[in-house]
Amino acid sequence: MKLNIVVLAKQVPDTHNITAQAMKEDGTVNRAALPAIFNPEDLNALEMALTVKEEYGAAITVITMGPPRASQMLREALYRGADRTILLTDRAFAGSDTLATSHTLGLAIRKIGKVDIVICGRQAIDGDTAQIGPEVAEKIGYNQITYVEQIQKIEKNSITLFRNLGRTSETIRTKLPVLITVTGTANRPRSFGAKYMMRFKKARTWLEVADEIRNATGGTTYAEDYVQDQINRKCADMKKRGLLIETWSSAELKVDASSVGFAGSPTKVKKIESIVLTAREIKTVPPTDEGIKSLIKELIEEKTFV
Repeated sequence: MKLNIVVLAKQVPDTHNITAQAMKEDGTVNRAALPAIFNPEDLNALEMALTVKEEYGAAITVITMGPPRASQMLREALYRGADRTILLTDRAFAGSDTLATSHTLGLAIRKIGKVDIVICGRQAIDGDTAQIGPEVAEKIGYNQITYVEQIQKIEKNSITLFRNLGRTSETIRTKLPVLITVTGTANRPRSFGAKYMMRFKKARTWLEVADEIRNATGGTTYAEDYVQDQINRKCADMKKRGLLIETWSSAELKVDASSVGFAGSPTKVKKIESIVLTAREIKTVPPTDEGIKSLIKELIEEKTFV
């Protein structure tokens, strides 16, 4: 039994490094102002997929929707053991809320064809809505199980899962296909594999290939037809060697423009407040035994320490 698994992942701004420039005036995240990382719980989702691959045999496709620079995250997925990666990128997708995003992801999954299991993180750290997984499940008509910590058994037409709901837990058996969302306590994501890094270090999207070739021929008299031919040849060769990160736009997905981006997003930001934390009082403690004892005494008296 070889399963087809899709992992939905997102490149997110590192919210541990928030600055005053983190938000734009229109209420969207200023992603250029923050370092980009692999969404933590999506790494847990990928790890779960890789574990299934090792135990049952599976082909893993990782899909992300985002700007061209999200290709770096897809390389990281390949370095960990993913088999195929797809970048959904188009200016038409910009500004999508969870409804528009889930619509686009659902179309991508349907375009792939037969998919047995879709796995994604419980939520992304930039939005914390936990809506994408359930919404995608509704779009593609799959059973959905959230807050999954472990896949216990996979049989021909069913899967048994353990989910942690905080104050209680459940073991659930459901039919395939299924979409599951994974918590950060499910596992410990593995590091890059040396053999995968060697194999996929030159993996690129066609956008990156085009930039590299145009930069290499910049300032020359090469005709545009020649440059485009070089790009096509390079991409064809990379695809043959399994090094081309697939790039799908709204055209490939046959997306209705009114269902994606700002047009397809009913969520609107009503108000943004900038919160500035300032110290009301600064107390200097001498780096001596007496200074430390005095501080501890004060903290106890103020019931900071009990």
